[in-house]
Formats: sequence, structure tokens, C-alpha cells
Amino acid sequence: MRLTVTKRQEPWKWGSCLIFPAALALALGLSALLLALHGKPPLEGMRLLFEGAFGSMHSLEDSLRKAVPLFLASLGVAVTFRMQVWNIGAEGQFALGCIGATWAVLTFPNLPMPLMLTLMLLCAAAAGALWALVPALLKTRLGVSEIITSLMLNYIGILLLEYLVYGPWKDPASFGFPMTIEFPVAATIPRLPGTRLHWGLALCAVFAVLIHVLFRHTRIGYELRASGSGARASRYARMNYNFLVVLSMLICGSLAGIAGFVEISAVVGRLQPSVMAGYGFTAIVVAWLSRLQPLVIALVSVLLAGLRVGVENLMLDLQVPAAFGGIIEGLVLLTVLSGQFFLIYRIKRVE
Repeated sequence: MRLTVTKRQEPWKWGSCLIFPAALALALGLSALLLALHGKPPLEGMRLLFEGAFGSMHSLEDSLRKAVPLFLASLGVAVTFRMQVWNIGAEGQFALGCIGATWAVLTFPNLPMPLMLTLMLLCAAAAGALWALVPALLKTRLGVSEIITSLMLNYIGILLLEYLVYGPWKDPASFGFPMTIEFPVAATIPRLPGTRLHWGLALCAVFAVLIHVLFRHTRIGYELRASGSGARASRYARMNYNFLVVLSMLICGSLAGIAGFVEISAVVGRLQPSVMAGYGFTAIVVAWLSRLQPLVIALVSVLLAGLRVGVENLMLDLQVPAAFGGIIEGLVLLTVLSGQFFLIYRIKRVE
């Protein structure tokens, strides 16, 4: 008896409903095994992980707060990935969004709340989009790989943020800590009544609807989806491929920038290095796991944000290293992507 691998005539339609939960369970099982190898109680560790992420209203609110910037950045990454443009620079675009929003606050500190928040959003979107424009132009004009340029620009963006909070924008009353002055109330996104959540959740819904309408009900959206087949196919169909590449990168950069605005306005309250929590890098994982579908992106964003919050619980109770959260994210990505093999292929037994 031997086993052979054959390609399915059609992708397994309902396979995702089985494969994703099974792959997630496998990833968590491997995480529990790592806890056991580290000398920690694995079952207790998994209980603490889920209790810290979703076990109470307080923890659920924390998970949703962390899911907001992750969702916005992931939505932008999914736009470029649909075109097979591999933008790895959402982290740097997130940083520039933080910088753009902070510039608006420091330059116009006395604006009323509606004007202040609108200006912060526009400046963050513009800064993130301009940062994404660099690898887009290098790709379309010079043929330089966007993977390399967008990845390198991440570190330049992060270092630029650190330069500003250590230098020109540093608060004189911060006792030497690298941070700007605290944002005024007018620059803070209000909370939803009776909760610790903020109106950034509404922004997520708005941009999700806009992206859905763009891709499903506009000519540009159709061309963006069709160009995912490659440059030759889109040019053969008389589509402006270079323009579509630039447009997708601008959309991604603006959404990542808006994610930065939401985080510093609604959660942090000022610009400081700790705002760079890896949302842009995790957005790549979310986009792949969700297969670029906005609704699934929302679910996966909440799941991975919950894992981040749950790991903080493990760190406090079991003294688990902070890197354990990254290990869990990596295991989830590997198991889910490996499980997707069975959506296209099947294993048969041959007598």
C-alpha cells in the first residue's frame, strides 16, 4: 500500500470550515507542548491564555482595542496582496501615520475636536500613503522589488519616529523619557458610552464597507482584482498596471497610517516608541490567514489580538517570556497555511 497526492478538480468548498479550527487546535497543542518543555503546566497555561483574552468583559474589551489597528493595517495589506504586490512595509507606514497625526496635534493644538480628529486622520493617511508611494514608484519606474524596499523603509520609519520623540518633539516635562506632550482632549477619539472601547471600531466598519464597495461595485476595483493575474494579463486587457500598483500601495499606506492615528489618539494619548507594537508585521499574518477576505480579516484580527492579550496573562502568572506570543502567531500561520494544502490536493491510498 502506498499514498499518492492528486489535485482536486475543484477546490474543497467546505474544507476551510474544518481545516482552520483543526490547524488552530494543532497550533495551540504545540504551544501547550512548548509550555510543558519549559516546565510550565500546559493545561493551566492554555486556560490562562483564553481567560486573559476572552474570559471576561474587561479582557474582551482589551482584545477588541488591540484588534482595531490590526484590522485596519491588515485590510490595507490585503488590497496589495490581491494584486500580488507584496507590500511588507505596513509597519513603517503605521509609524508614519503616528508621526502625521502627531504633527497635526503639535501644529494646531487649539482646534475643536471635530476639526482636530479629521485633520489628524487626513495627515496620518497622507503620511502613510506617501511612505508607501516610495516602493511603489521604485517598482513601477525602475523594476525594484517592493519586498526589499518596503521592508527596509520599515526601519527608517521607526527610527524617524524615535528621532522625533528623543529630539525635536520631546516633552521637556517628561523627566528624560522619549515622548511628546500628552494630547489634548480634542485630539482623543472618544470612548463608546459605558465601555472602554472607542469609536475606532466604527472606523473599521466604515473602511471595510468602502473596500468592499471598491472591489465589488467599481471599475477600478474590478481592475485591481483582475490585475492579480499578473502584469502581462492586465496589460493585454489594456489596463494601466503601473497605475493600479501605485493605487493599491497608496490605499494600503493610508489604511496603515490611519491605524497609527487610531492607536496614538484612542489608546496611547501621545507619541512614544512603545506605540510600535508590531501591528504592521502581524497584519501580514492576518491577511494570509484570512485569505484576503474583509469579514475573515475582522475575525482573525480579534483572534490574534486576543492571543496578544492572553500572553500578557501568561507572563504575569507563569513568568512566560514575551516572545511566546510571537511563537503562537508563527505556529498558527504555519499550521493554517499547511492545512490549506488539502483544499487543493487530496491524499489517496493506492493498493
